[in-house]
Amino acid sequence: MAFSRTRYVTLLRSQAGYHEGRDPSGNWNNIQRFSPATLGLEWSQGQAWCATFTAWGADELNARDLWPITASCYTAVQWWKKAKRWSEYPVLGGPFYLGTVGQDHVGVVYAYDEDKIYTVEGNTNAGGSYQGDGVYLRVRPRRGPGSPYGYGVPQFDEGTISADPALGGTAKASVPVPAPPAPQVRVSLSRLQAAADRDPGLRQGGTTHPADVNPVEVALAAEGLLSKEYSHDGSYGSRTHTAMARWQRRYSDAKGLGWSASDCDGRPGRTSLTALGKKYGFAVIN
Repeated sequence: MAFSRTRYVTLLRSQAGYHEGRDPSGNWNNIQRFSPATLGLEWSQGQAWCATFTAWGADELNARDLWPITASCYTAVQWWKKAKRWSEYPVLGGPFYLGTVGQDHVGVVYAYDEDKIYTVEGNTNAGGSYQGDGVYLRVRPRRGPGSPYGYGVPQFDEGTISADPALGGTAKASVPVPAPPAPQVRVSLSRLQAAADRDPGLRQGGTTHPADVNPVEVALAAEGLLSKEYSHDGSYGSRTHTAMARWQRRYSDAKGLGWSASDCDGRPGRTSLTALGKKYGFAVIN
């Protein structure tokens, strides 16, 4: 059965910036698209989904027999050990597991060096929580506090690349990043504009279209224009207005467009929003 490391890692990385849903109170609720899309894991909707995310990627590539299709990190660790495909060293494209016996959290290693692993993870956040809100790219230590319990060793078409001396002992490695695919995260301009018009008049944290606002907030925070404290609330409030206005001014100045103050008022427009999306991985629709 074919299973490409490059295709797998690229698929998971394409989901960076995706966020789970919120309940009526505005809290993240573990409702996401990976559970219903993975045969046999539909029941896991609403539960912690880091392991489901890694299983979804294998399922999408028709490699169910080569990856543990489970929502449980602990069960996945036992699967790798039973298959005798387990290591205490980083494995390129392989899963890492956190916790005393690997029960707490899982992600996938897309690069590593002597001190760190570079990972793509579901159900985490910018701080690396085991119970987060979306898909993030993270950097974690190889040794000491916060380091993995161990790693699975997938059977990739390209062979195994690992720091494990028994598996080649490659000191550092990374998965080649191909030309980026079309962004998987889509933002509706009309919904974003509706949120920009309505959210400032709602109670603190009130939202209109949080799924469309979230990727924009994350991008504005990454650009250094919005505090991370407000980068995941899904509300297009006054702080997001101000951050967007600053982005519009920055874009206009960089392109020499000479936009006026009314052009840079913080209400999203297609040109500057599309530029932000190209830089931070979301596509602008309708």
